[in-house]
Amino acid sequence: MENIKILPKSLIDILVKIMKRSLFLGVCMLTLTGIAHSQNGGSITGTVTSELNGSPLTGVNVLLEGTRFGTTTDADGTFAIANVPEGSYELQFSFIGYQEKVSSVDVNAGSVTEVEIELTARSTEMQEIIVKGRALNLIGVSESASQGKVGRAEFINRPLLRTGEVMETVPGLIASQHSGTGKANQFYLRGFNLDHGTDFAASLEGVPLNLRTHGHGQGYLDLNLLIPELVNTIEFRKGPYYAEVGDFATSGSADIELVSELPEPILRTEAGLDEYYRGLFANSSRVGDKSVLYALNAQYYNGPFDVPENTAQYSGVVKLSGGSSSNGYSVSALGYTSDWNSSDQIPRGAVETGYISRFGAIDSTAGGETDRYKLIANWWNTNDSYGRTEATVYASYYRLNLFSNFTYFLNNPERGDQFEQADRRFYGGARISHEWFTNWFGRRTVNKVGADLRHDQIFDIGLYNTENRQRWSTVRDDEIGESSIGTYFENETQWTGKLQTNIGLRADLFYFDVNSNINVNSGSETDIILSPKFNIVLGPWNDTEFYINTGLGYHSNDARGTTIQVDPVTRDAVSGVDPLVRSQGAEVGVRTAAIQGLQSSLTFFYLGLDSELVFVGDAGGTEASDASEHIGFEWANYYRPTNWLQLNLDVALTESRYRNVSADSDKIPNSIGRIITGGVTFNPTEGWFNTFRLRHFGPRPLIETGDVRSEATTLLNFKTGYDFGTMQVDLDMLNILNAASPDISYYYTSRFHGASTESSDIHFHPVIPRTLRMSITLKF
Repeated sequence: MENIKILPKSLIDILVKIMKRSLFLGVCMLTLTGIAHSQNGGSITGTVTSELNGSPLTGVNVLLEGTRFGTTTDADGTFAIANVPEGSYELQFSFIGYQEKVSSVDVNAGSVTEVEIELTARSTEMQEIIVKGRALNLIGVSESASQGKVGRAEFINRPLLRTGEVMETVPGLIASQHSGTGKANQFYLRGFNLDHGTDFAASLEGVPLNLRTHGHGQGYLDLNLLIPELVNTIEFRKGPYYAEVGDFATSGSADIELVSELPEPILRTEAGLDEYYRGLFANSSRVGDKSVLYALNAQYYNGPFDVPENTAQYSGVVKLSGGSSSNGYSVSALGYTSDWNSSDQIPRGAVETGYISRFGAIDSTAGGETDRYKLIANWWNTNDSYGRTEATVYASYYRLNLFSNFTYFLNNPERGDQFEQADRRFYGGARISHEWFTNWFGRRTVNKVGADLRHDQIFDIGLYNTENRQRWSTVRDDEIGESSIGTYFENETQWTGKLQTNIGLRADLFYFDVNSNINVNSGSETDIILSPKFNIVLGPWNDTEFYINTGLGYHSNDARGTTIQVDPVTRDAVSGVDPLVRSQGAEVGVRTAAIQGLQSSLTFFYLGLDSELVFVGDAGGTEASDASEHIGFEWANYYRPTNWLQLNLDVALTESRYRNVSADSDKIPNSIGRIITGGVTFNPTEGWFNTFRLRHFGPRPLIETGDVRSEATTLLNFKTGYDFGTMQVDLDMLNILNAASPDISYYYTSRFHGASTESSDIHFHPVIPRTLRMSITLKF
């Protein structure tokens, strides 16, 4: 069992020491008192509607003044606050675009108090107000300043070059690309070069999307199966402070929820420059008290590259939902298939000498193909006496064949260095949690226990030398079984009206079984890790809260690295890596909604990792490196001064370093120190909508000494459109300044055909030049 490590910062040291000494005693005491004390409170339920048309309002903040007891309304405009101590209270209702309202309620033990509220719009000209993007007020709800939730309107009105850019609704996160459109995006957050997902955990409908022990990169996260129009919300959490999230959640995590119903059927067609075409049909139908959502999506893109991408992507969704937000279920089936030619990064020297153009390729036969199919079942039940139970069961099939060539003719001047990474697997699992309310000496306490189980049966994970996508030798070929089980306990206690603590403890057990074509590299490993969490919430004062968060987390390593004994190429003896790698995090933050229409948060954070995973150019994947630390701050702002204007600005500055190495070689390659994103959305008249989006990520070191650095990248995108009611027309202008910047940069040694010698150079993937895309959506 791995020891719990202490963070190397004085404030963090104190917090973690207190947490270590009190956690187990606190868990035992709170569990016992939860059993010993009967539920002697009452419940408040109600419905919030708009005075304009009587329609339910989703996302209204409901708060018991003088306490942190609160919630938000669901899709039906309903809310419920369970186990409220007996007494008289003032209920505060707040929603951007509407006037605040306060209602007096009396709560009696064992009874349910029902409330019906109508909110008045601030402008009598408003016909309907819905939660747009990040307008949701999280005062009294969130556990940290870096936690948040964005809604469907944020994706509908945002100009998107790629599907994966929906994740850029998370403040401080950038999604880029170093290969073809069909491949997973590159992600950056809090100074981490997350490659294709390592150290950022994402889930869809409660099902983990990161693929561990992946053929291309650990924690591979491909979001191309998403249909942006069907994303309902993205709830994000940064840092390892939440017990219900396990593997890969060091820098953060996000849970993506799909809509259950659409207001009307939609038929969408898109076309743009560089042979971009897309078609979408989506609809939902009522069958009794159930809703059936179904959609088909097809997309084709060649891009501006000399070797056309020829990317074809097809996806489909069927989702059956029943019940309400309190008691209900859903069953979802998703499918996705794609094939493409890669537009991989190219050496800068080859462009400068005229060997290839900026959109050229050294190896014209690189590319890939992938399939994935998912079946997900969710069930939830809420009971005033017993609490809330949620369960998820899922099964998924996945396949990837990826052909890459990053060093061209460096290692094999005759046949070239192209290689294939293959991955074919089935993975499935289940998650269950139960949350209940108790009173501890008159203080409201929420307890939550949960468990998750996952097994990956990887039938084929291999690395092969290829030429023109034809295998000519095997580097390694493995069959792997990887299983894990995680359990956790969380406790939230409201000590006073201005003080709340959240403590948690998570335990994870992993089992790796590797059957390799190189016998000495076969074997099995088992590892267990404990991850305690401790959070403090202070306030609110004048709609402002303060947070202190600390916790330990982890990421798993590739199973092949845990049993390896000899290098598959040289057959030299090598040492294996730790199966589970410890991470540490702490942050101090503040969130305010004191100014009407403004949601603002400021966070100072520290993240440490016992072994950073970095991209290796000649292998096309990630490998374990030295211990690291990331220190920085984030400032996130969403402002809606009027009904027709919304502004947002997010700034993230981070300093990232390797630990325990000399100061002249402690830079982490591709760790971004500056990310600035912002947007302006204005709807001057009914029907019109316009959005500007700015994406900026600063220069970054490409080698450990910092002597070689990448360029900064700044892009400005624009979307405009008009909604006629039954038809909507959109125009997207992407990279409207026609910036000739890199989307990604690396520094390593390669040799292209015809070059007399090898050379170390910056290898980059260019951003897409200015492009236009137009879409017509029929709603019927």
